Amino acid sequence: MNLDEKYMLRALQLAKSGGISVAPNPLVGAVIVHNQQIIGEGYHQKYGEAHAEVNAVNSVKDKSLLSESTIYVTLEPCSHFGKTPPCADLLVHSQFKRVVIAQIDPFSEVAGRGIEKLKNAGIQVDCGILESEAKELNKRFITFHTKKRPFITLKWAQTKDGFIDRDRSQDKEIGINWISQPETQVITHQMRSTEQAILVGWKTIQNDNPSLTTRVFTGPNPIRIIIDPNLKAPKNATIFTDGLKTVVFNKTEEKTINSIQYVRLESIDSKSILRKLHELQINSVIIEGGAFTLTQFIDSSNWDEALIIVGENQFKTGIKAPILPQIPYKSIQFGKDKINYFKNSAF
Repeated sequence: MNLDEKYMLRALQLAKSGGISVAPNPLVGAVIVHNQQIIGEGYHQKYGEAHAEVNAVNSVKDKSLLSESTIYVTLEPCSHFGKTPPCADLLVHSQFKRVVIAQIDPFSEVAGRGIEKLKNAGIQVDCGILESEAKELNKRFITFHTKKRPFITLKWAQTKDGFIDRDRSQDKEIGINWISQPETQVITHQMRSTEQAILVGWKTIQNDNPSLTTRVFTGPNPIRIIIDPNLKAPKNATIFTDGLKTVVFNKTEEKTINSIQYVRLESIDSKSILRKLHELQINSVIIEGGAFTLTQFIDSSNWDEALIIVGENQFKTGIKAPILPQIPYKSIQFGKDKINYFKNSAF
């Protein structure tokens, strides 16, 4: 690892600290180096607040050193006025000697313009340092801007014999059928804390009455998205009574009642849902069920990653789990459960 990679790696580590708080903005970190010594660091901490470059510059005690320094940034500095002034202007004003960038911004209002502004000011600009690592870090942001939809992660638990639930047609009071061990919830709830929203169909609300929160992991709760075309989900369900933000996609109503936002869609299919989520500035969603909802996104190939938990028990009959056309790129044994990880090879 050379020095540029060393400092960029540190910038990427800082960027991760922003977590879901920066969404729908990207995760960005910045490191300022003078004579091979780090004199300033910063990262984007919260949506609408100062960007990484601003926080890094502000952390430098002796600003006179900036004109002799290099700043490492994980994403091309912005060149437009958004929630904050352009960071490219700040770097020009600070007279940096060199700017090292991991990745060009895919956002159309930036996309090379920040680099152009820096070069026009006589600043040396180098791009592509740890680019693949930077793209992995901001895969949600990149998907949001290049595909005009959120980054989609599918997640479900299935029995060893391939069932996602028992048959409820004869007994609607069957309750939750736990497939995975309780310890695995820590992993899945940690996943929830890294995504901006979580989505399920109305039958999941009727059958399981889930909270769809991060209750067994310390982290932010995702926005809950419910697909309920004819508003059949029980009104006394936890998601409607606990005061946390919930969006209900349906065919009839457009209104907001306390923490519940009803959004009317002409057509409730995966493409229409993703288009509306993009309009709502939601850049990542984890879809947790049920089988019909998951299959809808699988069949349309509107997904990016998936996590399937395989428990040790068997139902023998019931609702068949969805089937992915891919094979897992990684599998781990976690206690009694096997966890399979997938990526959509269609992309």
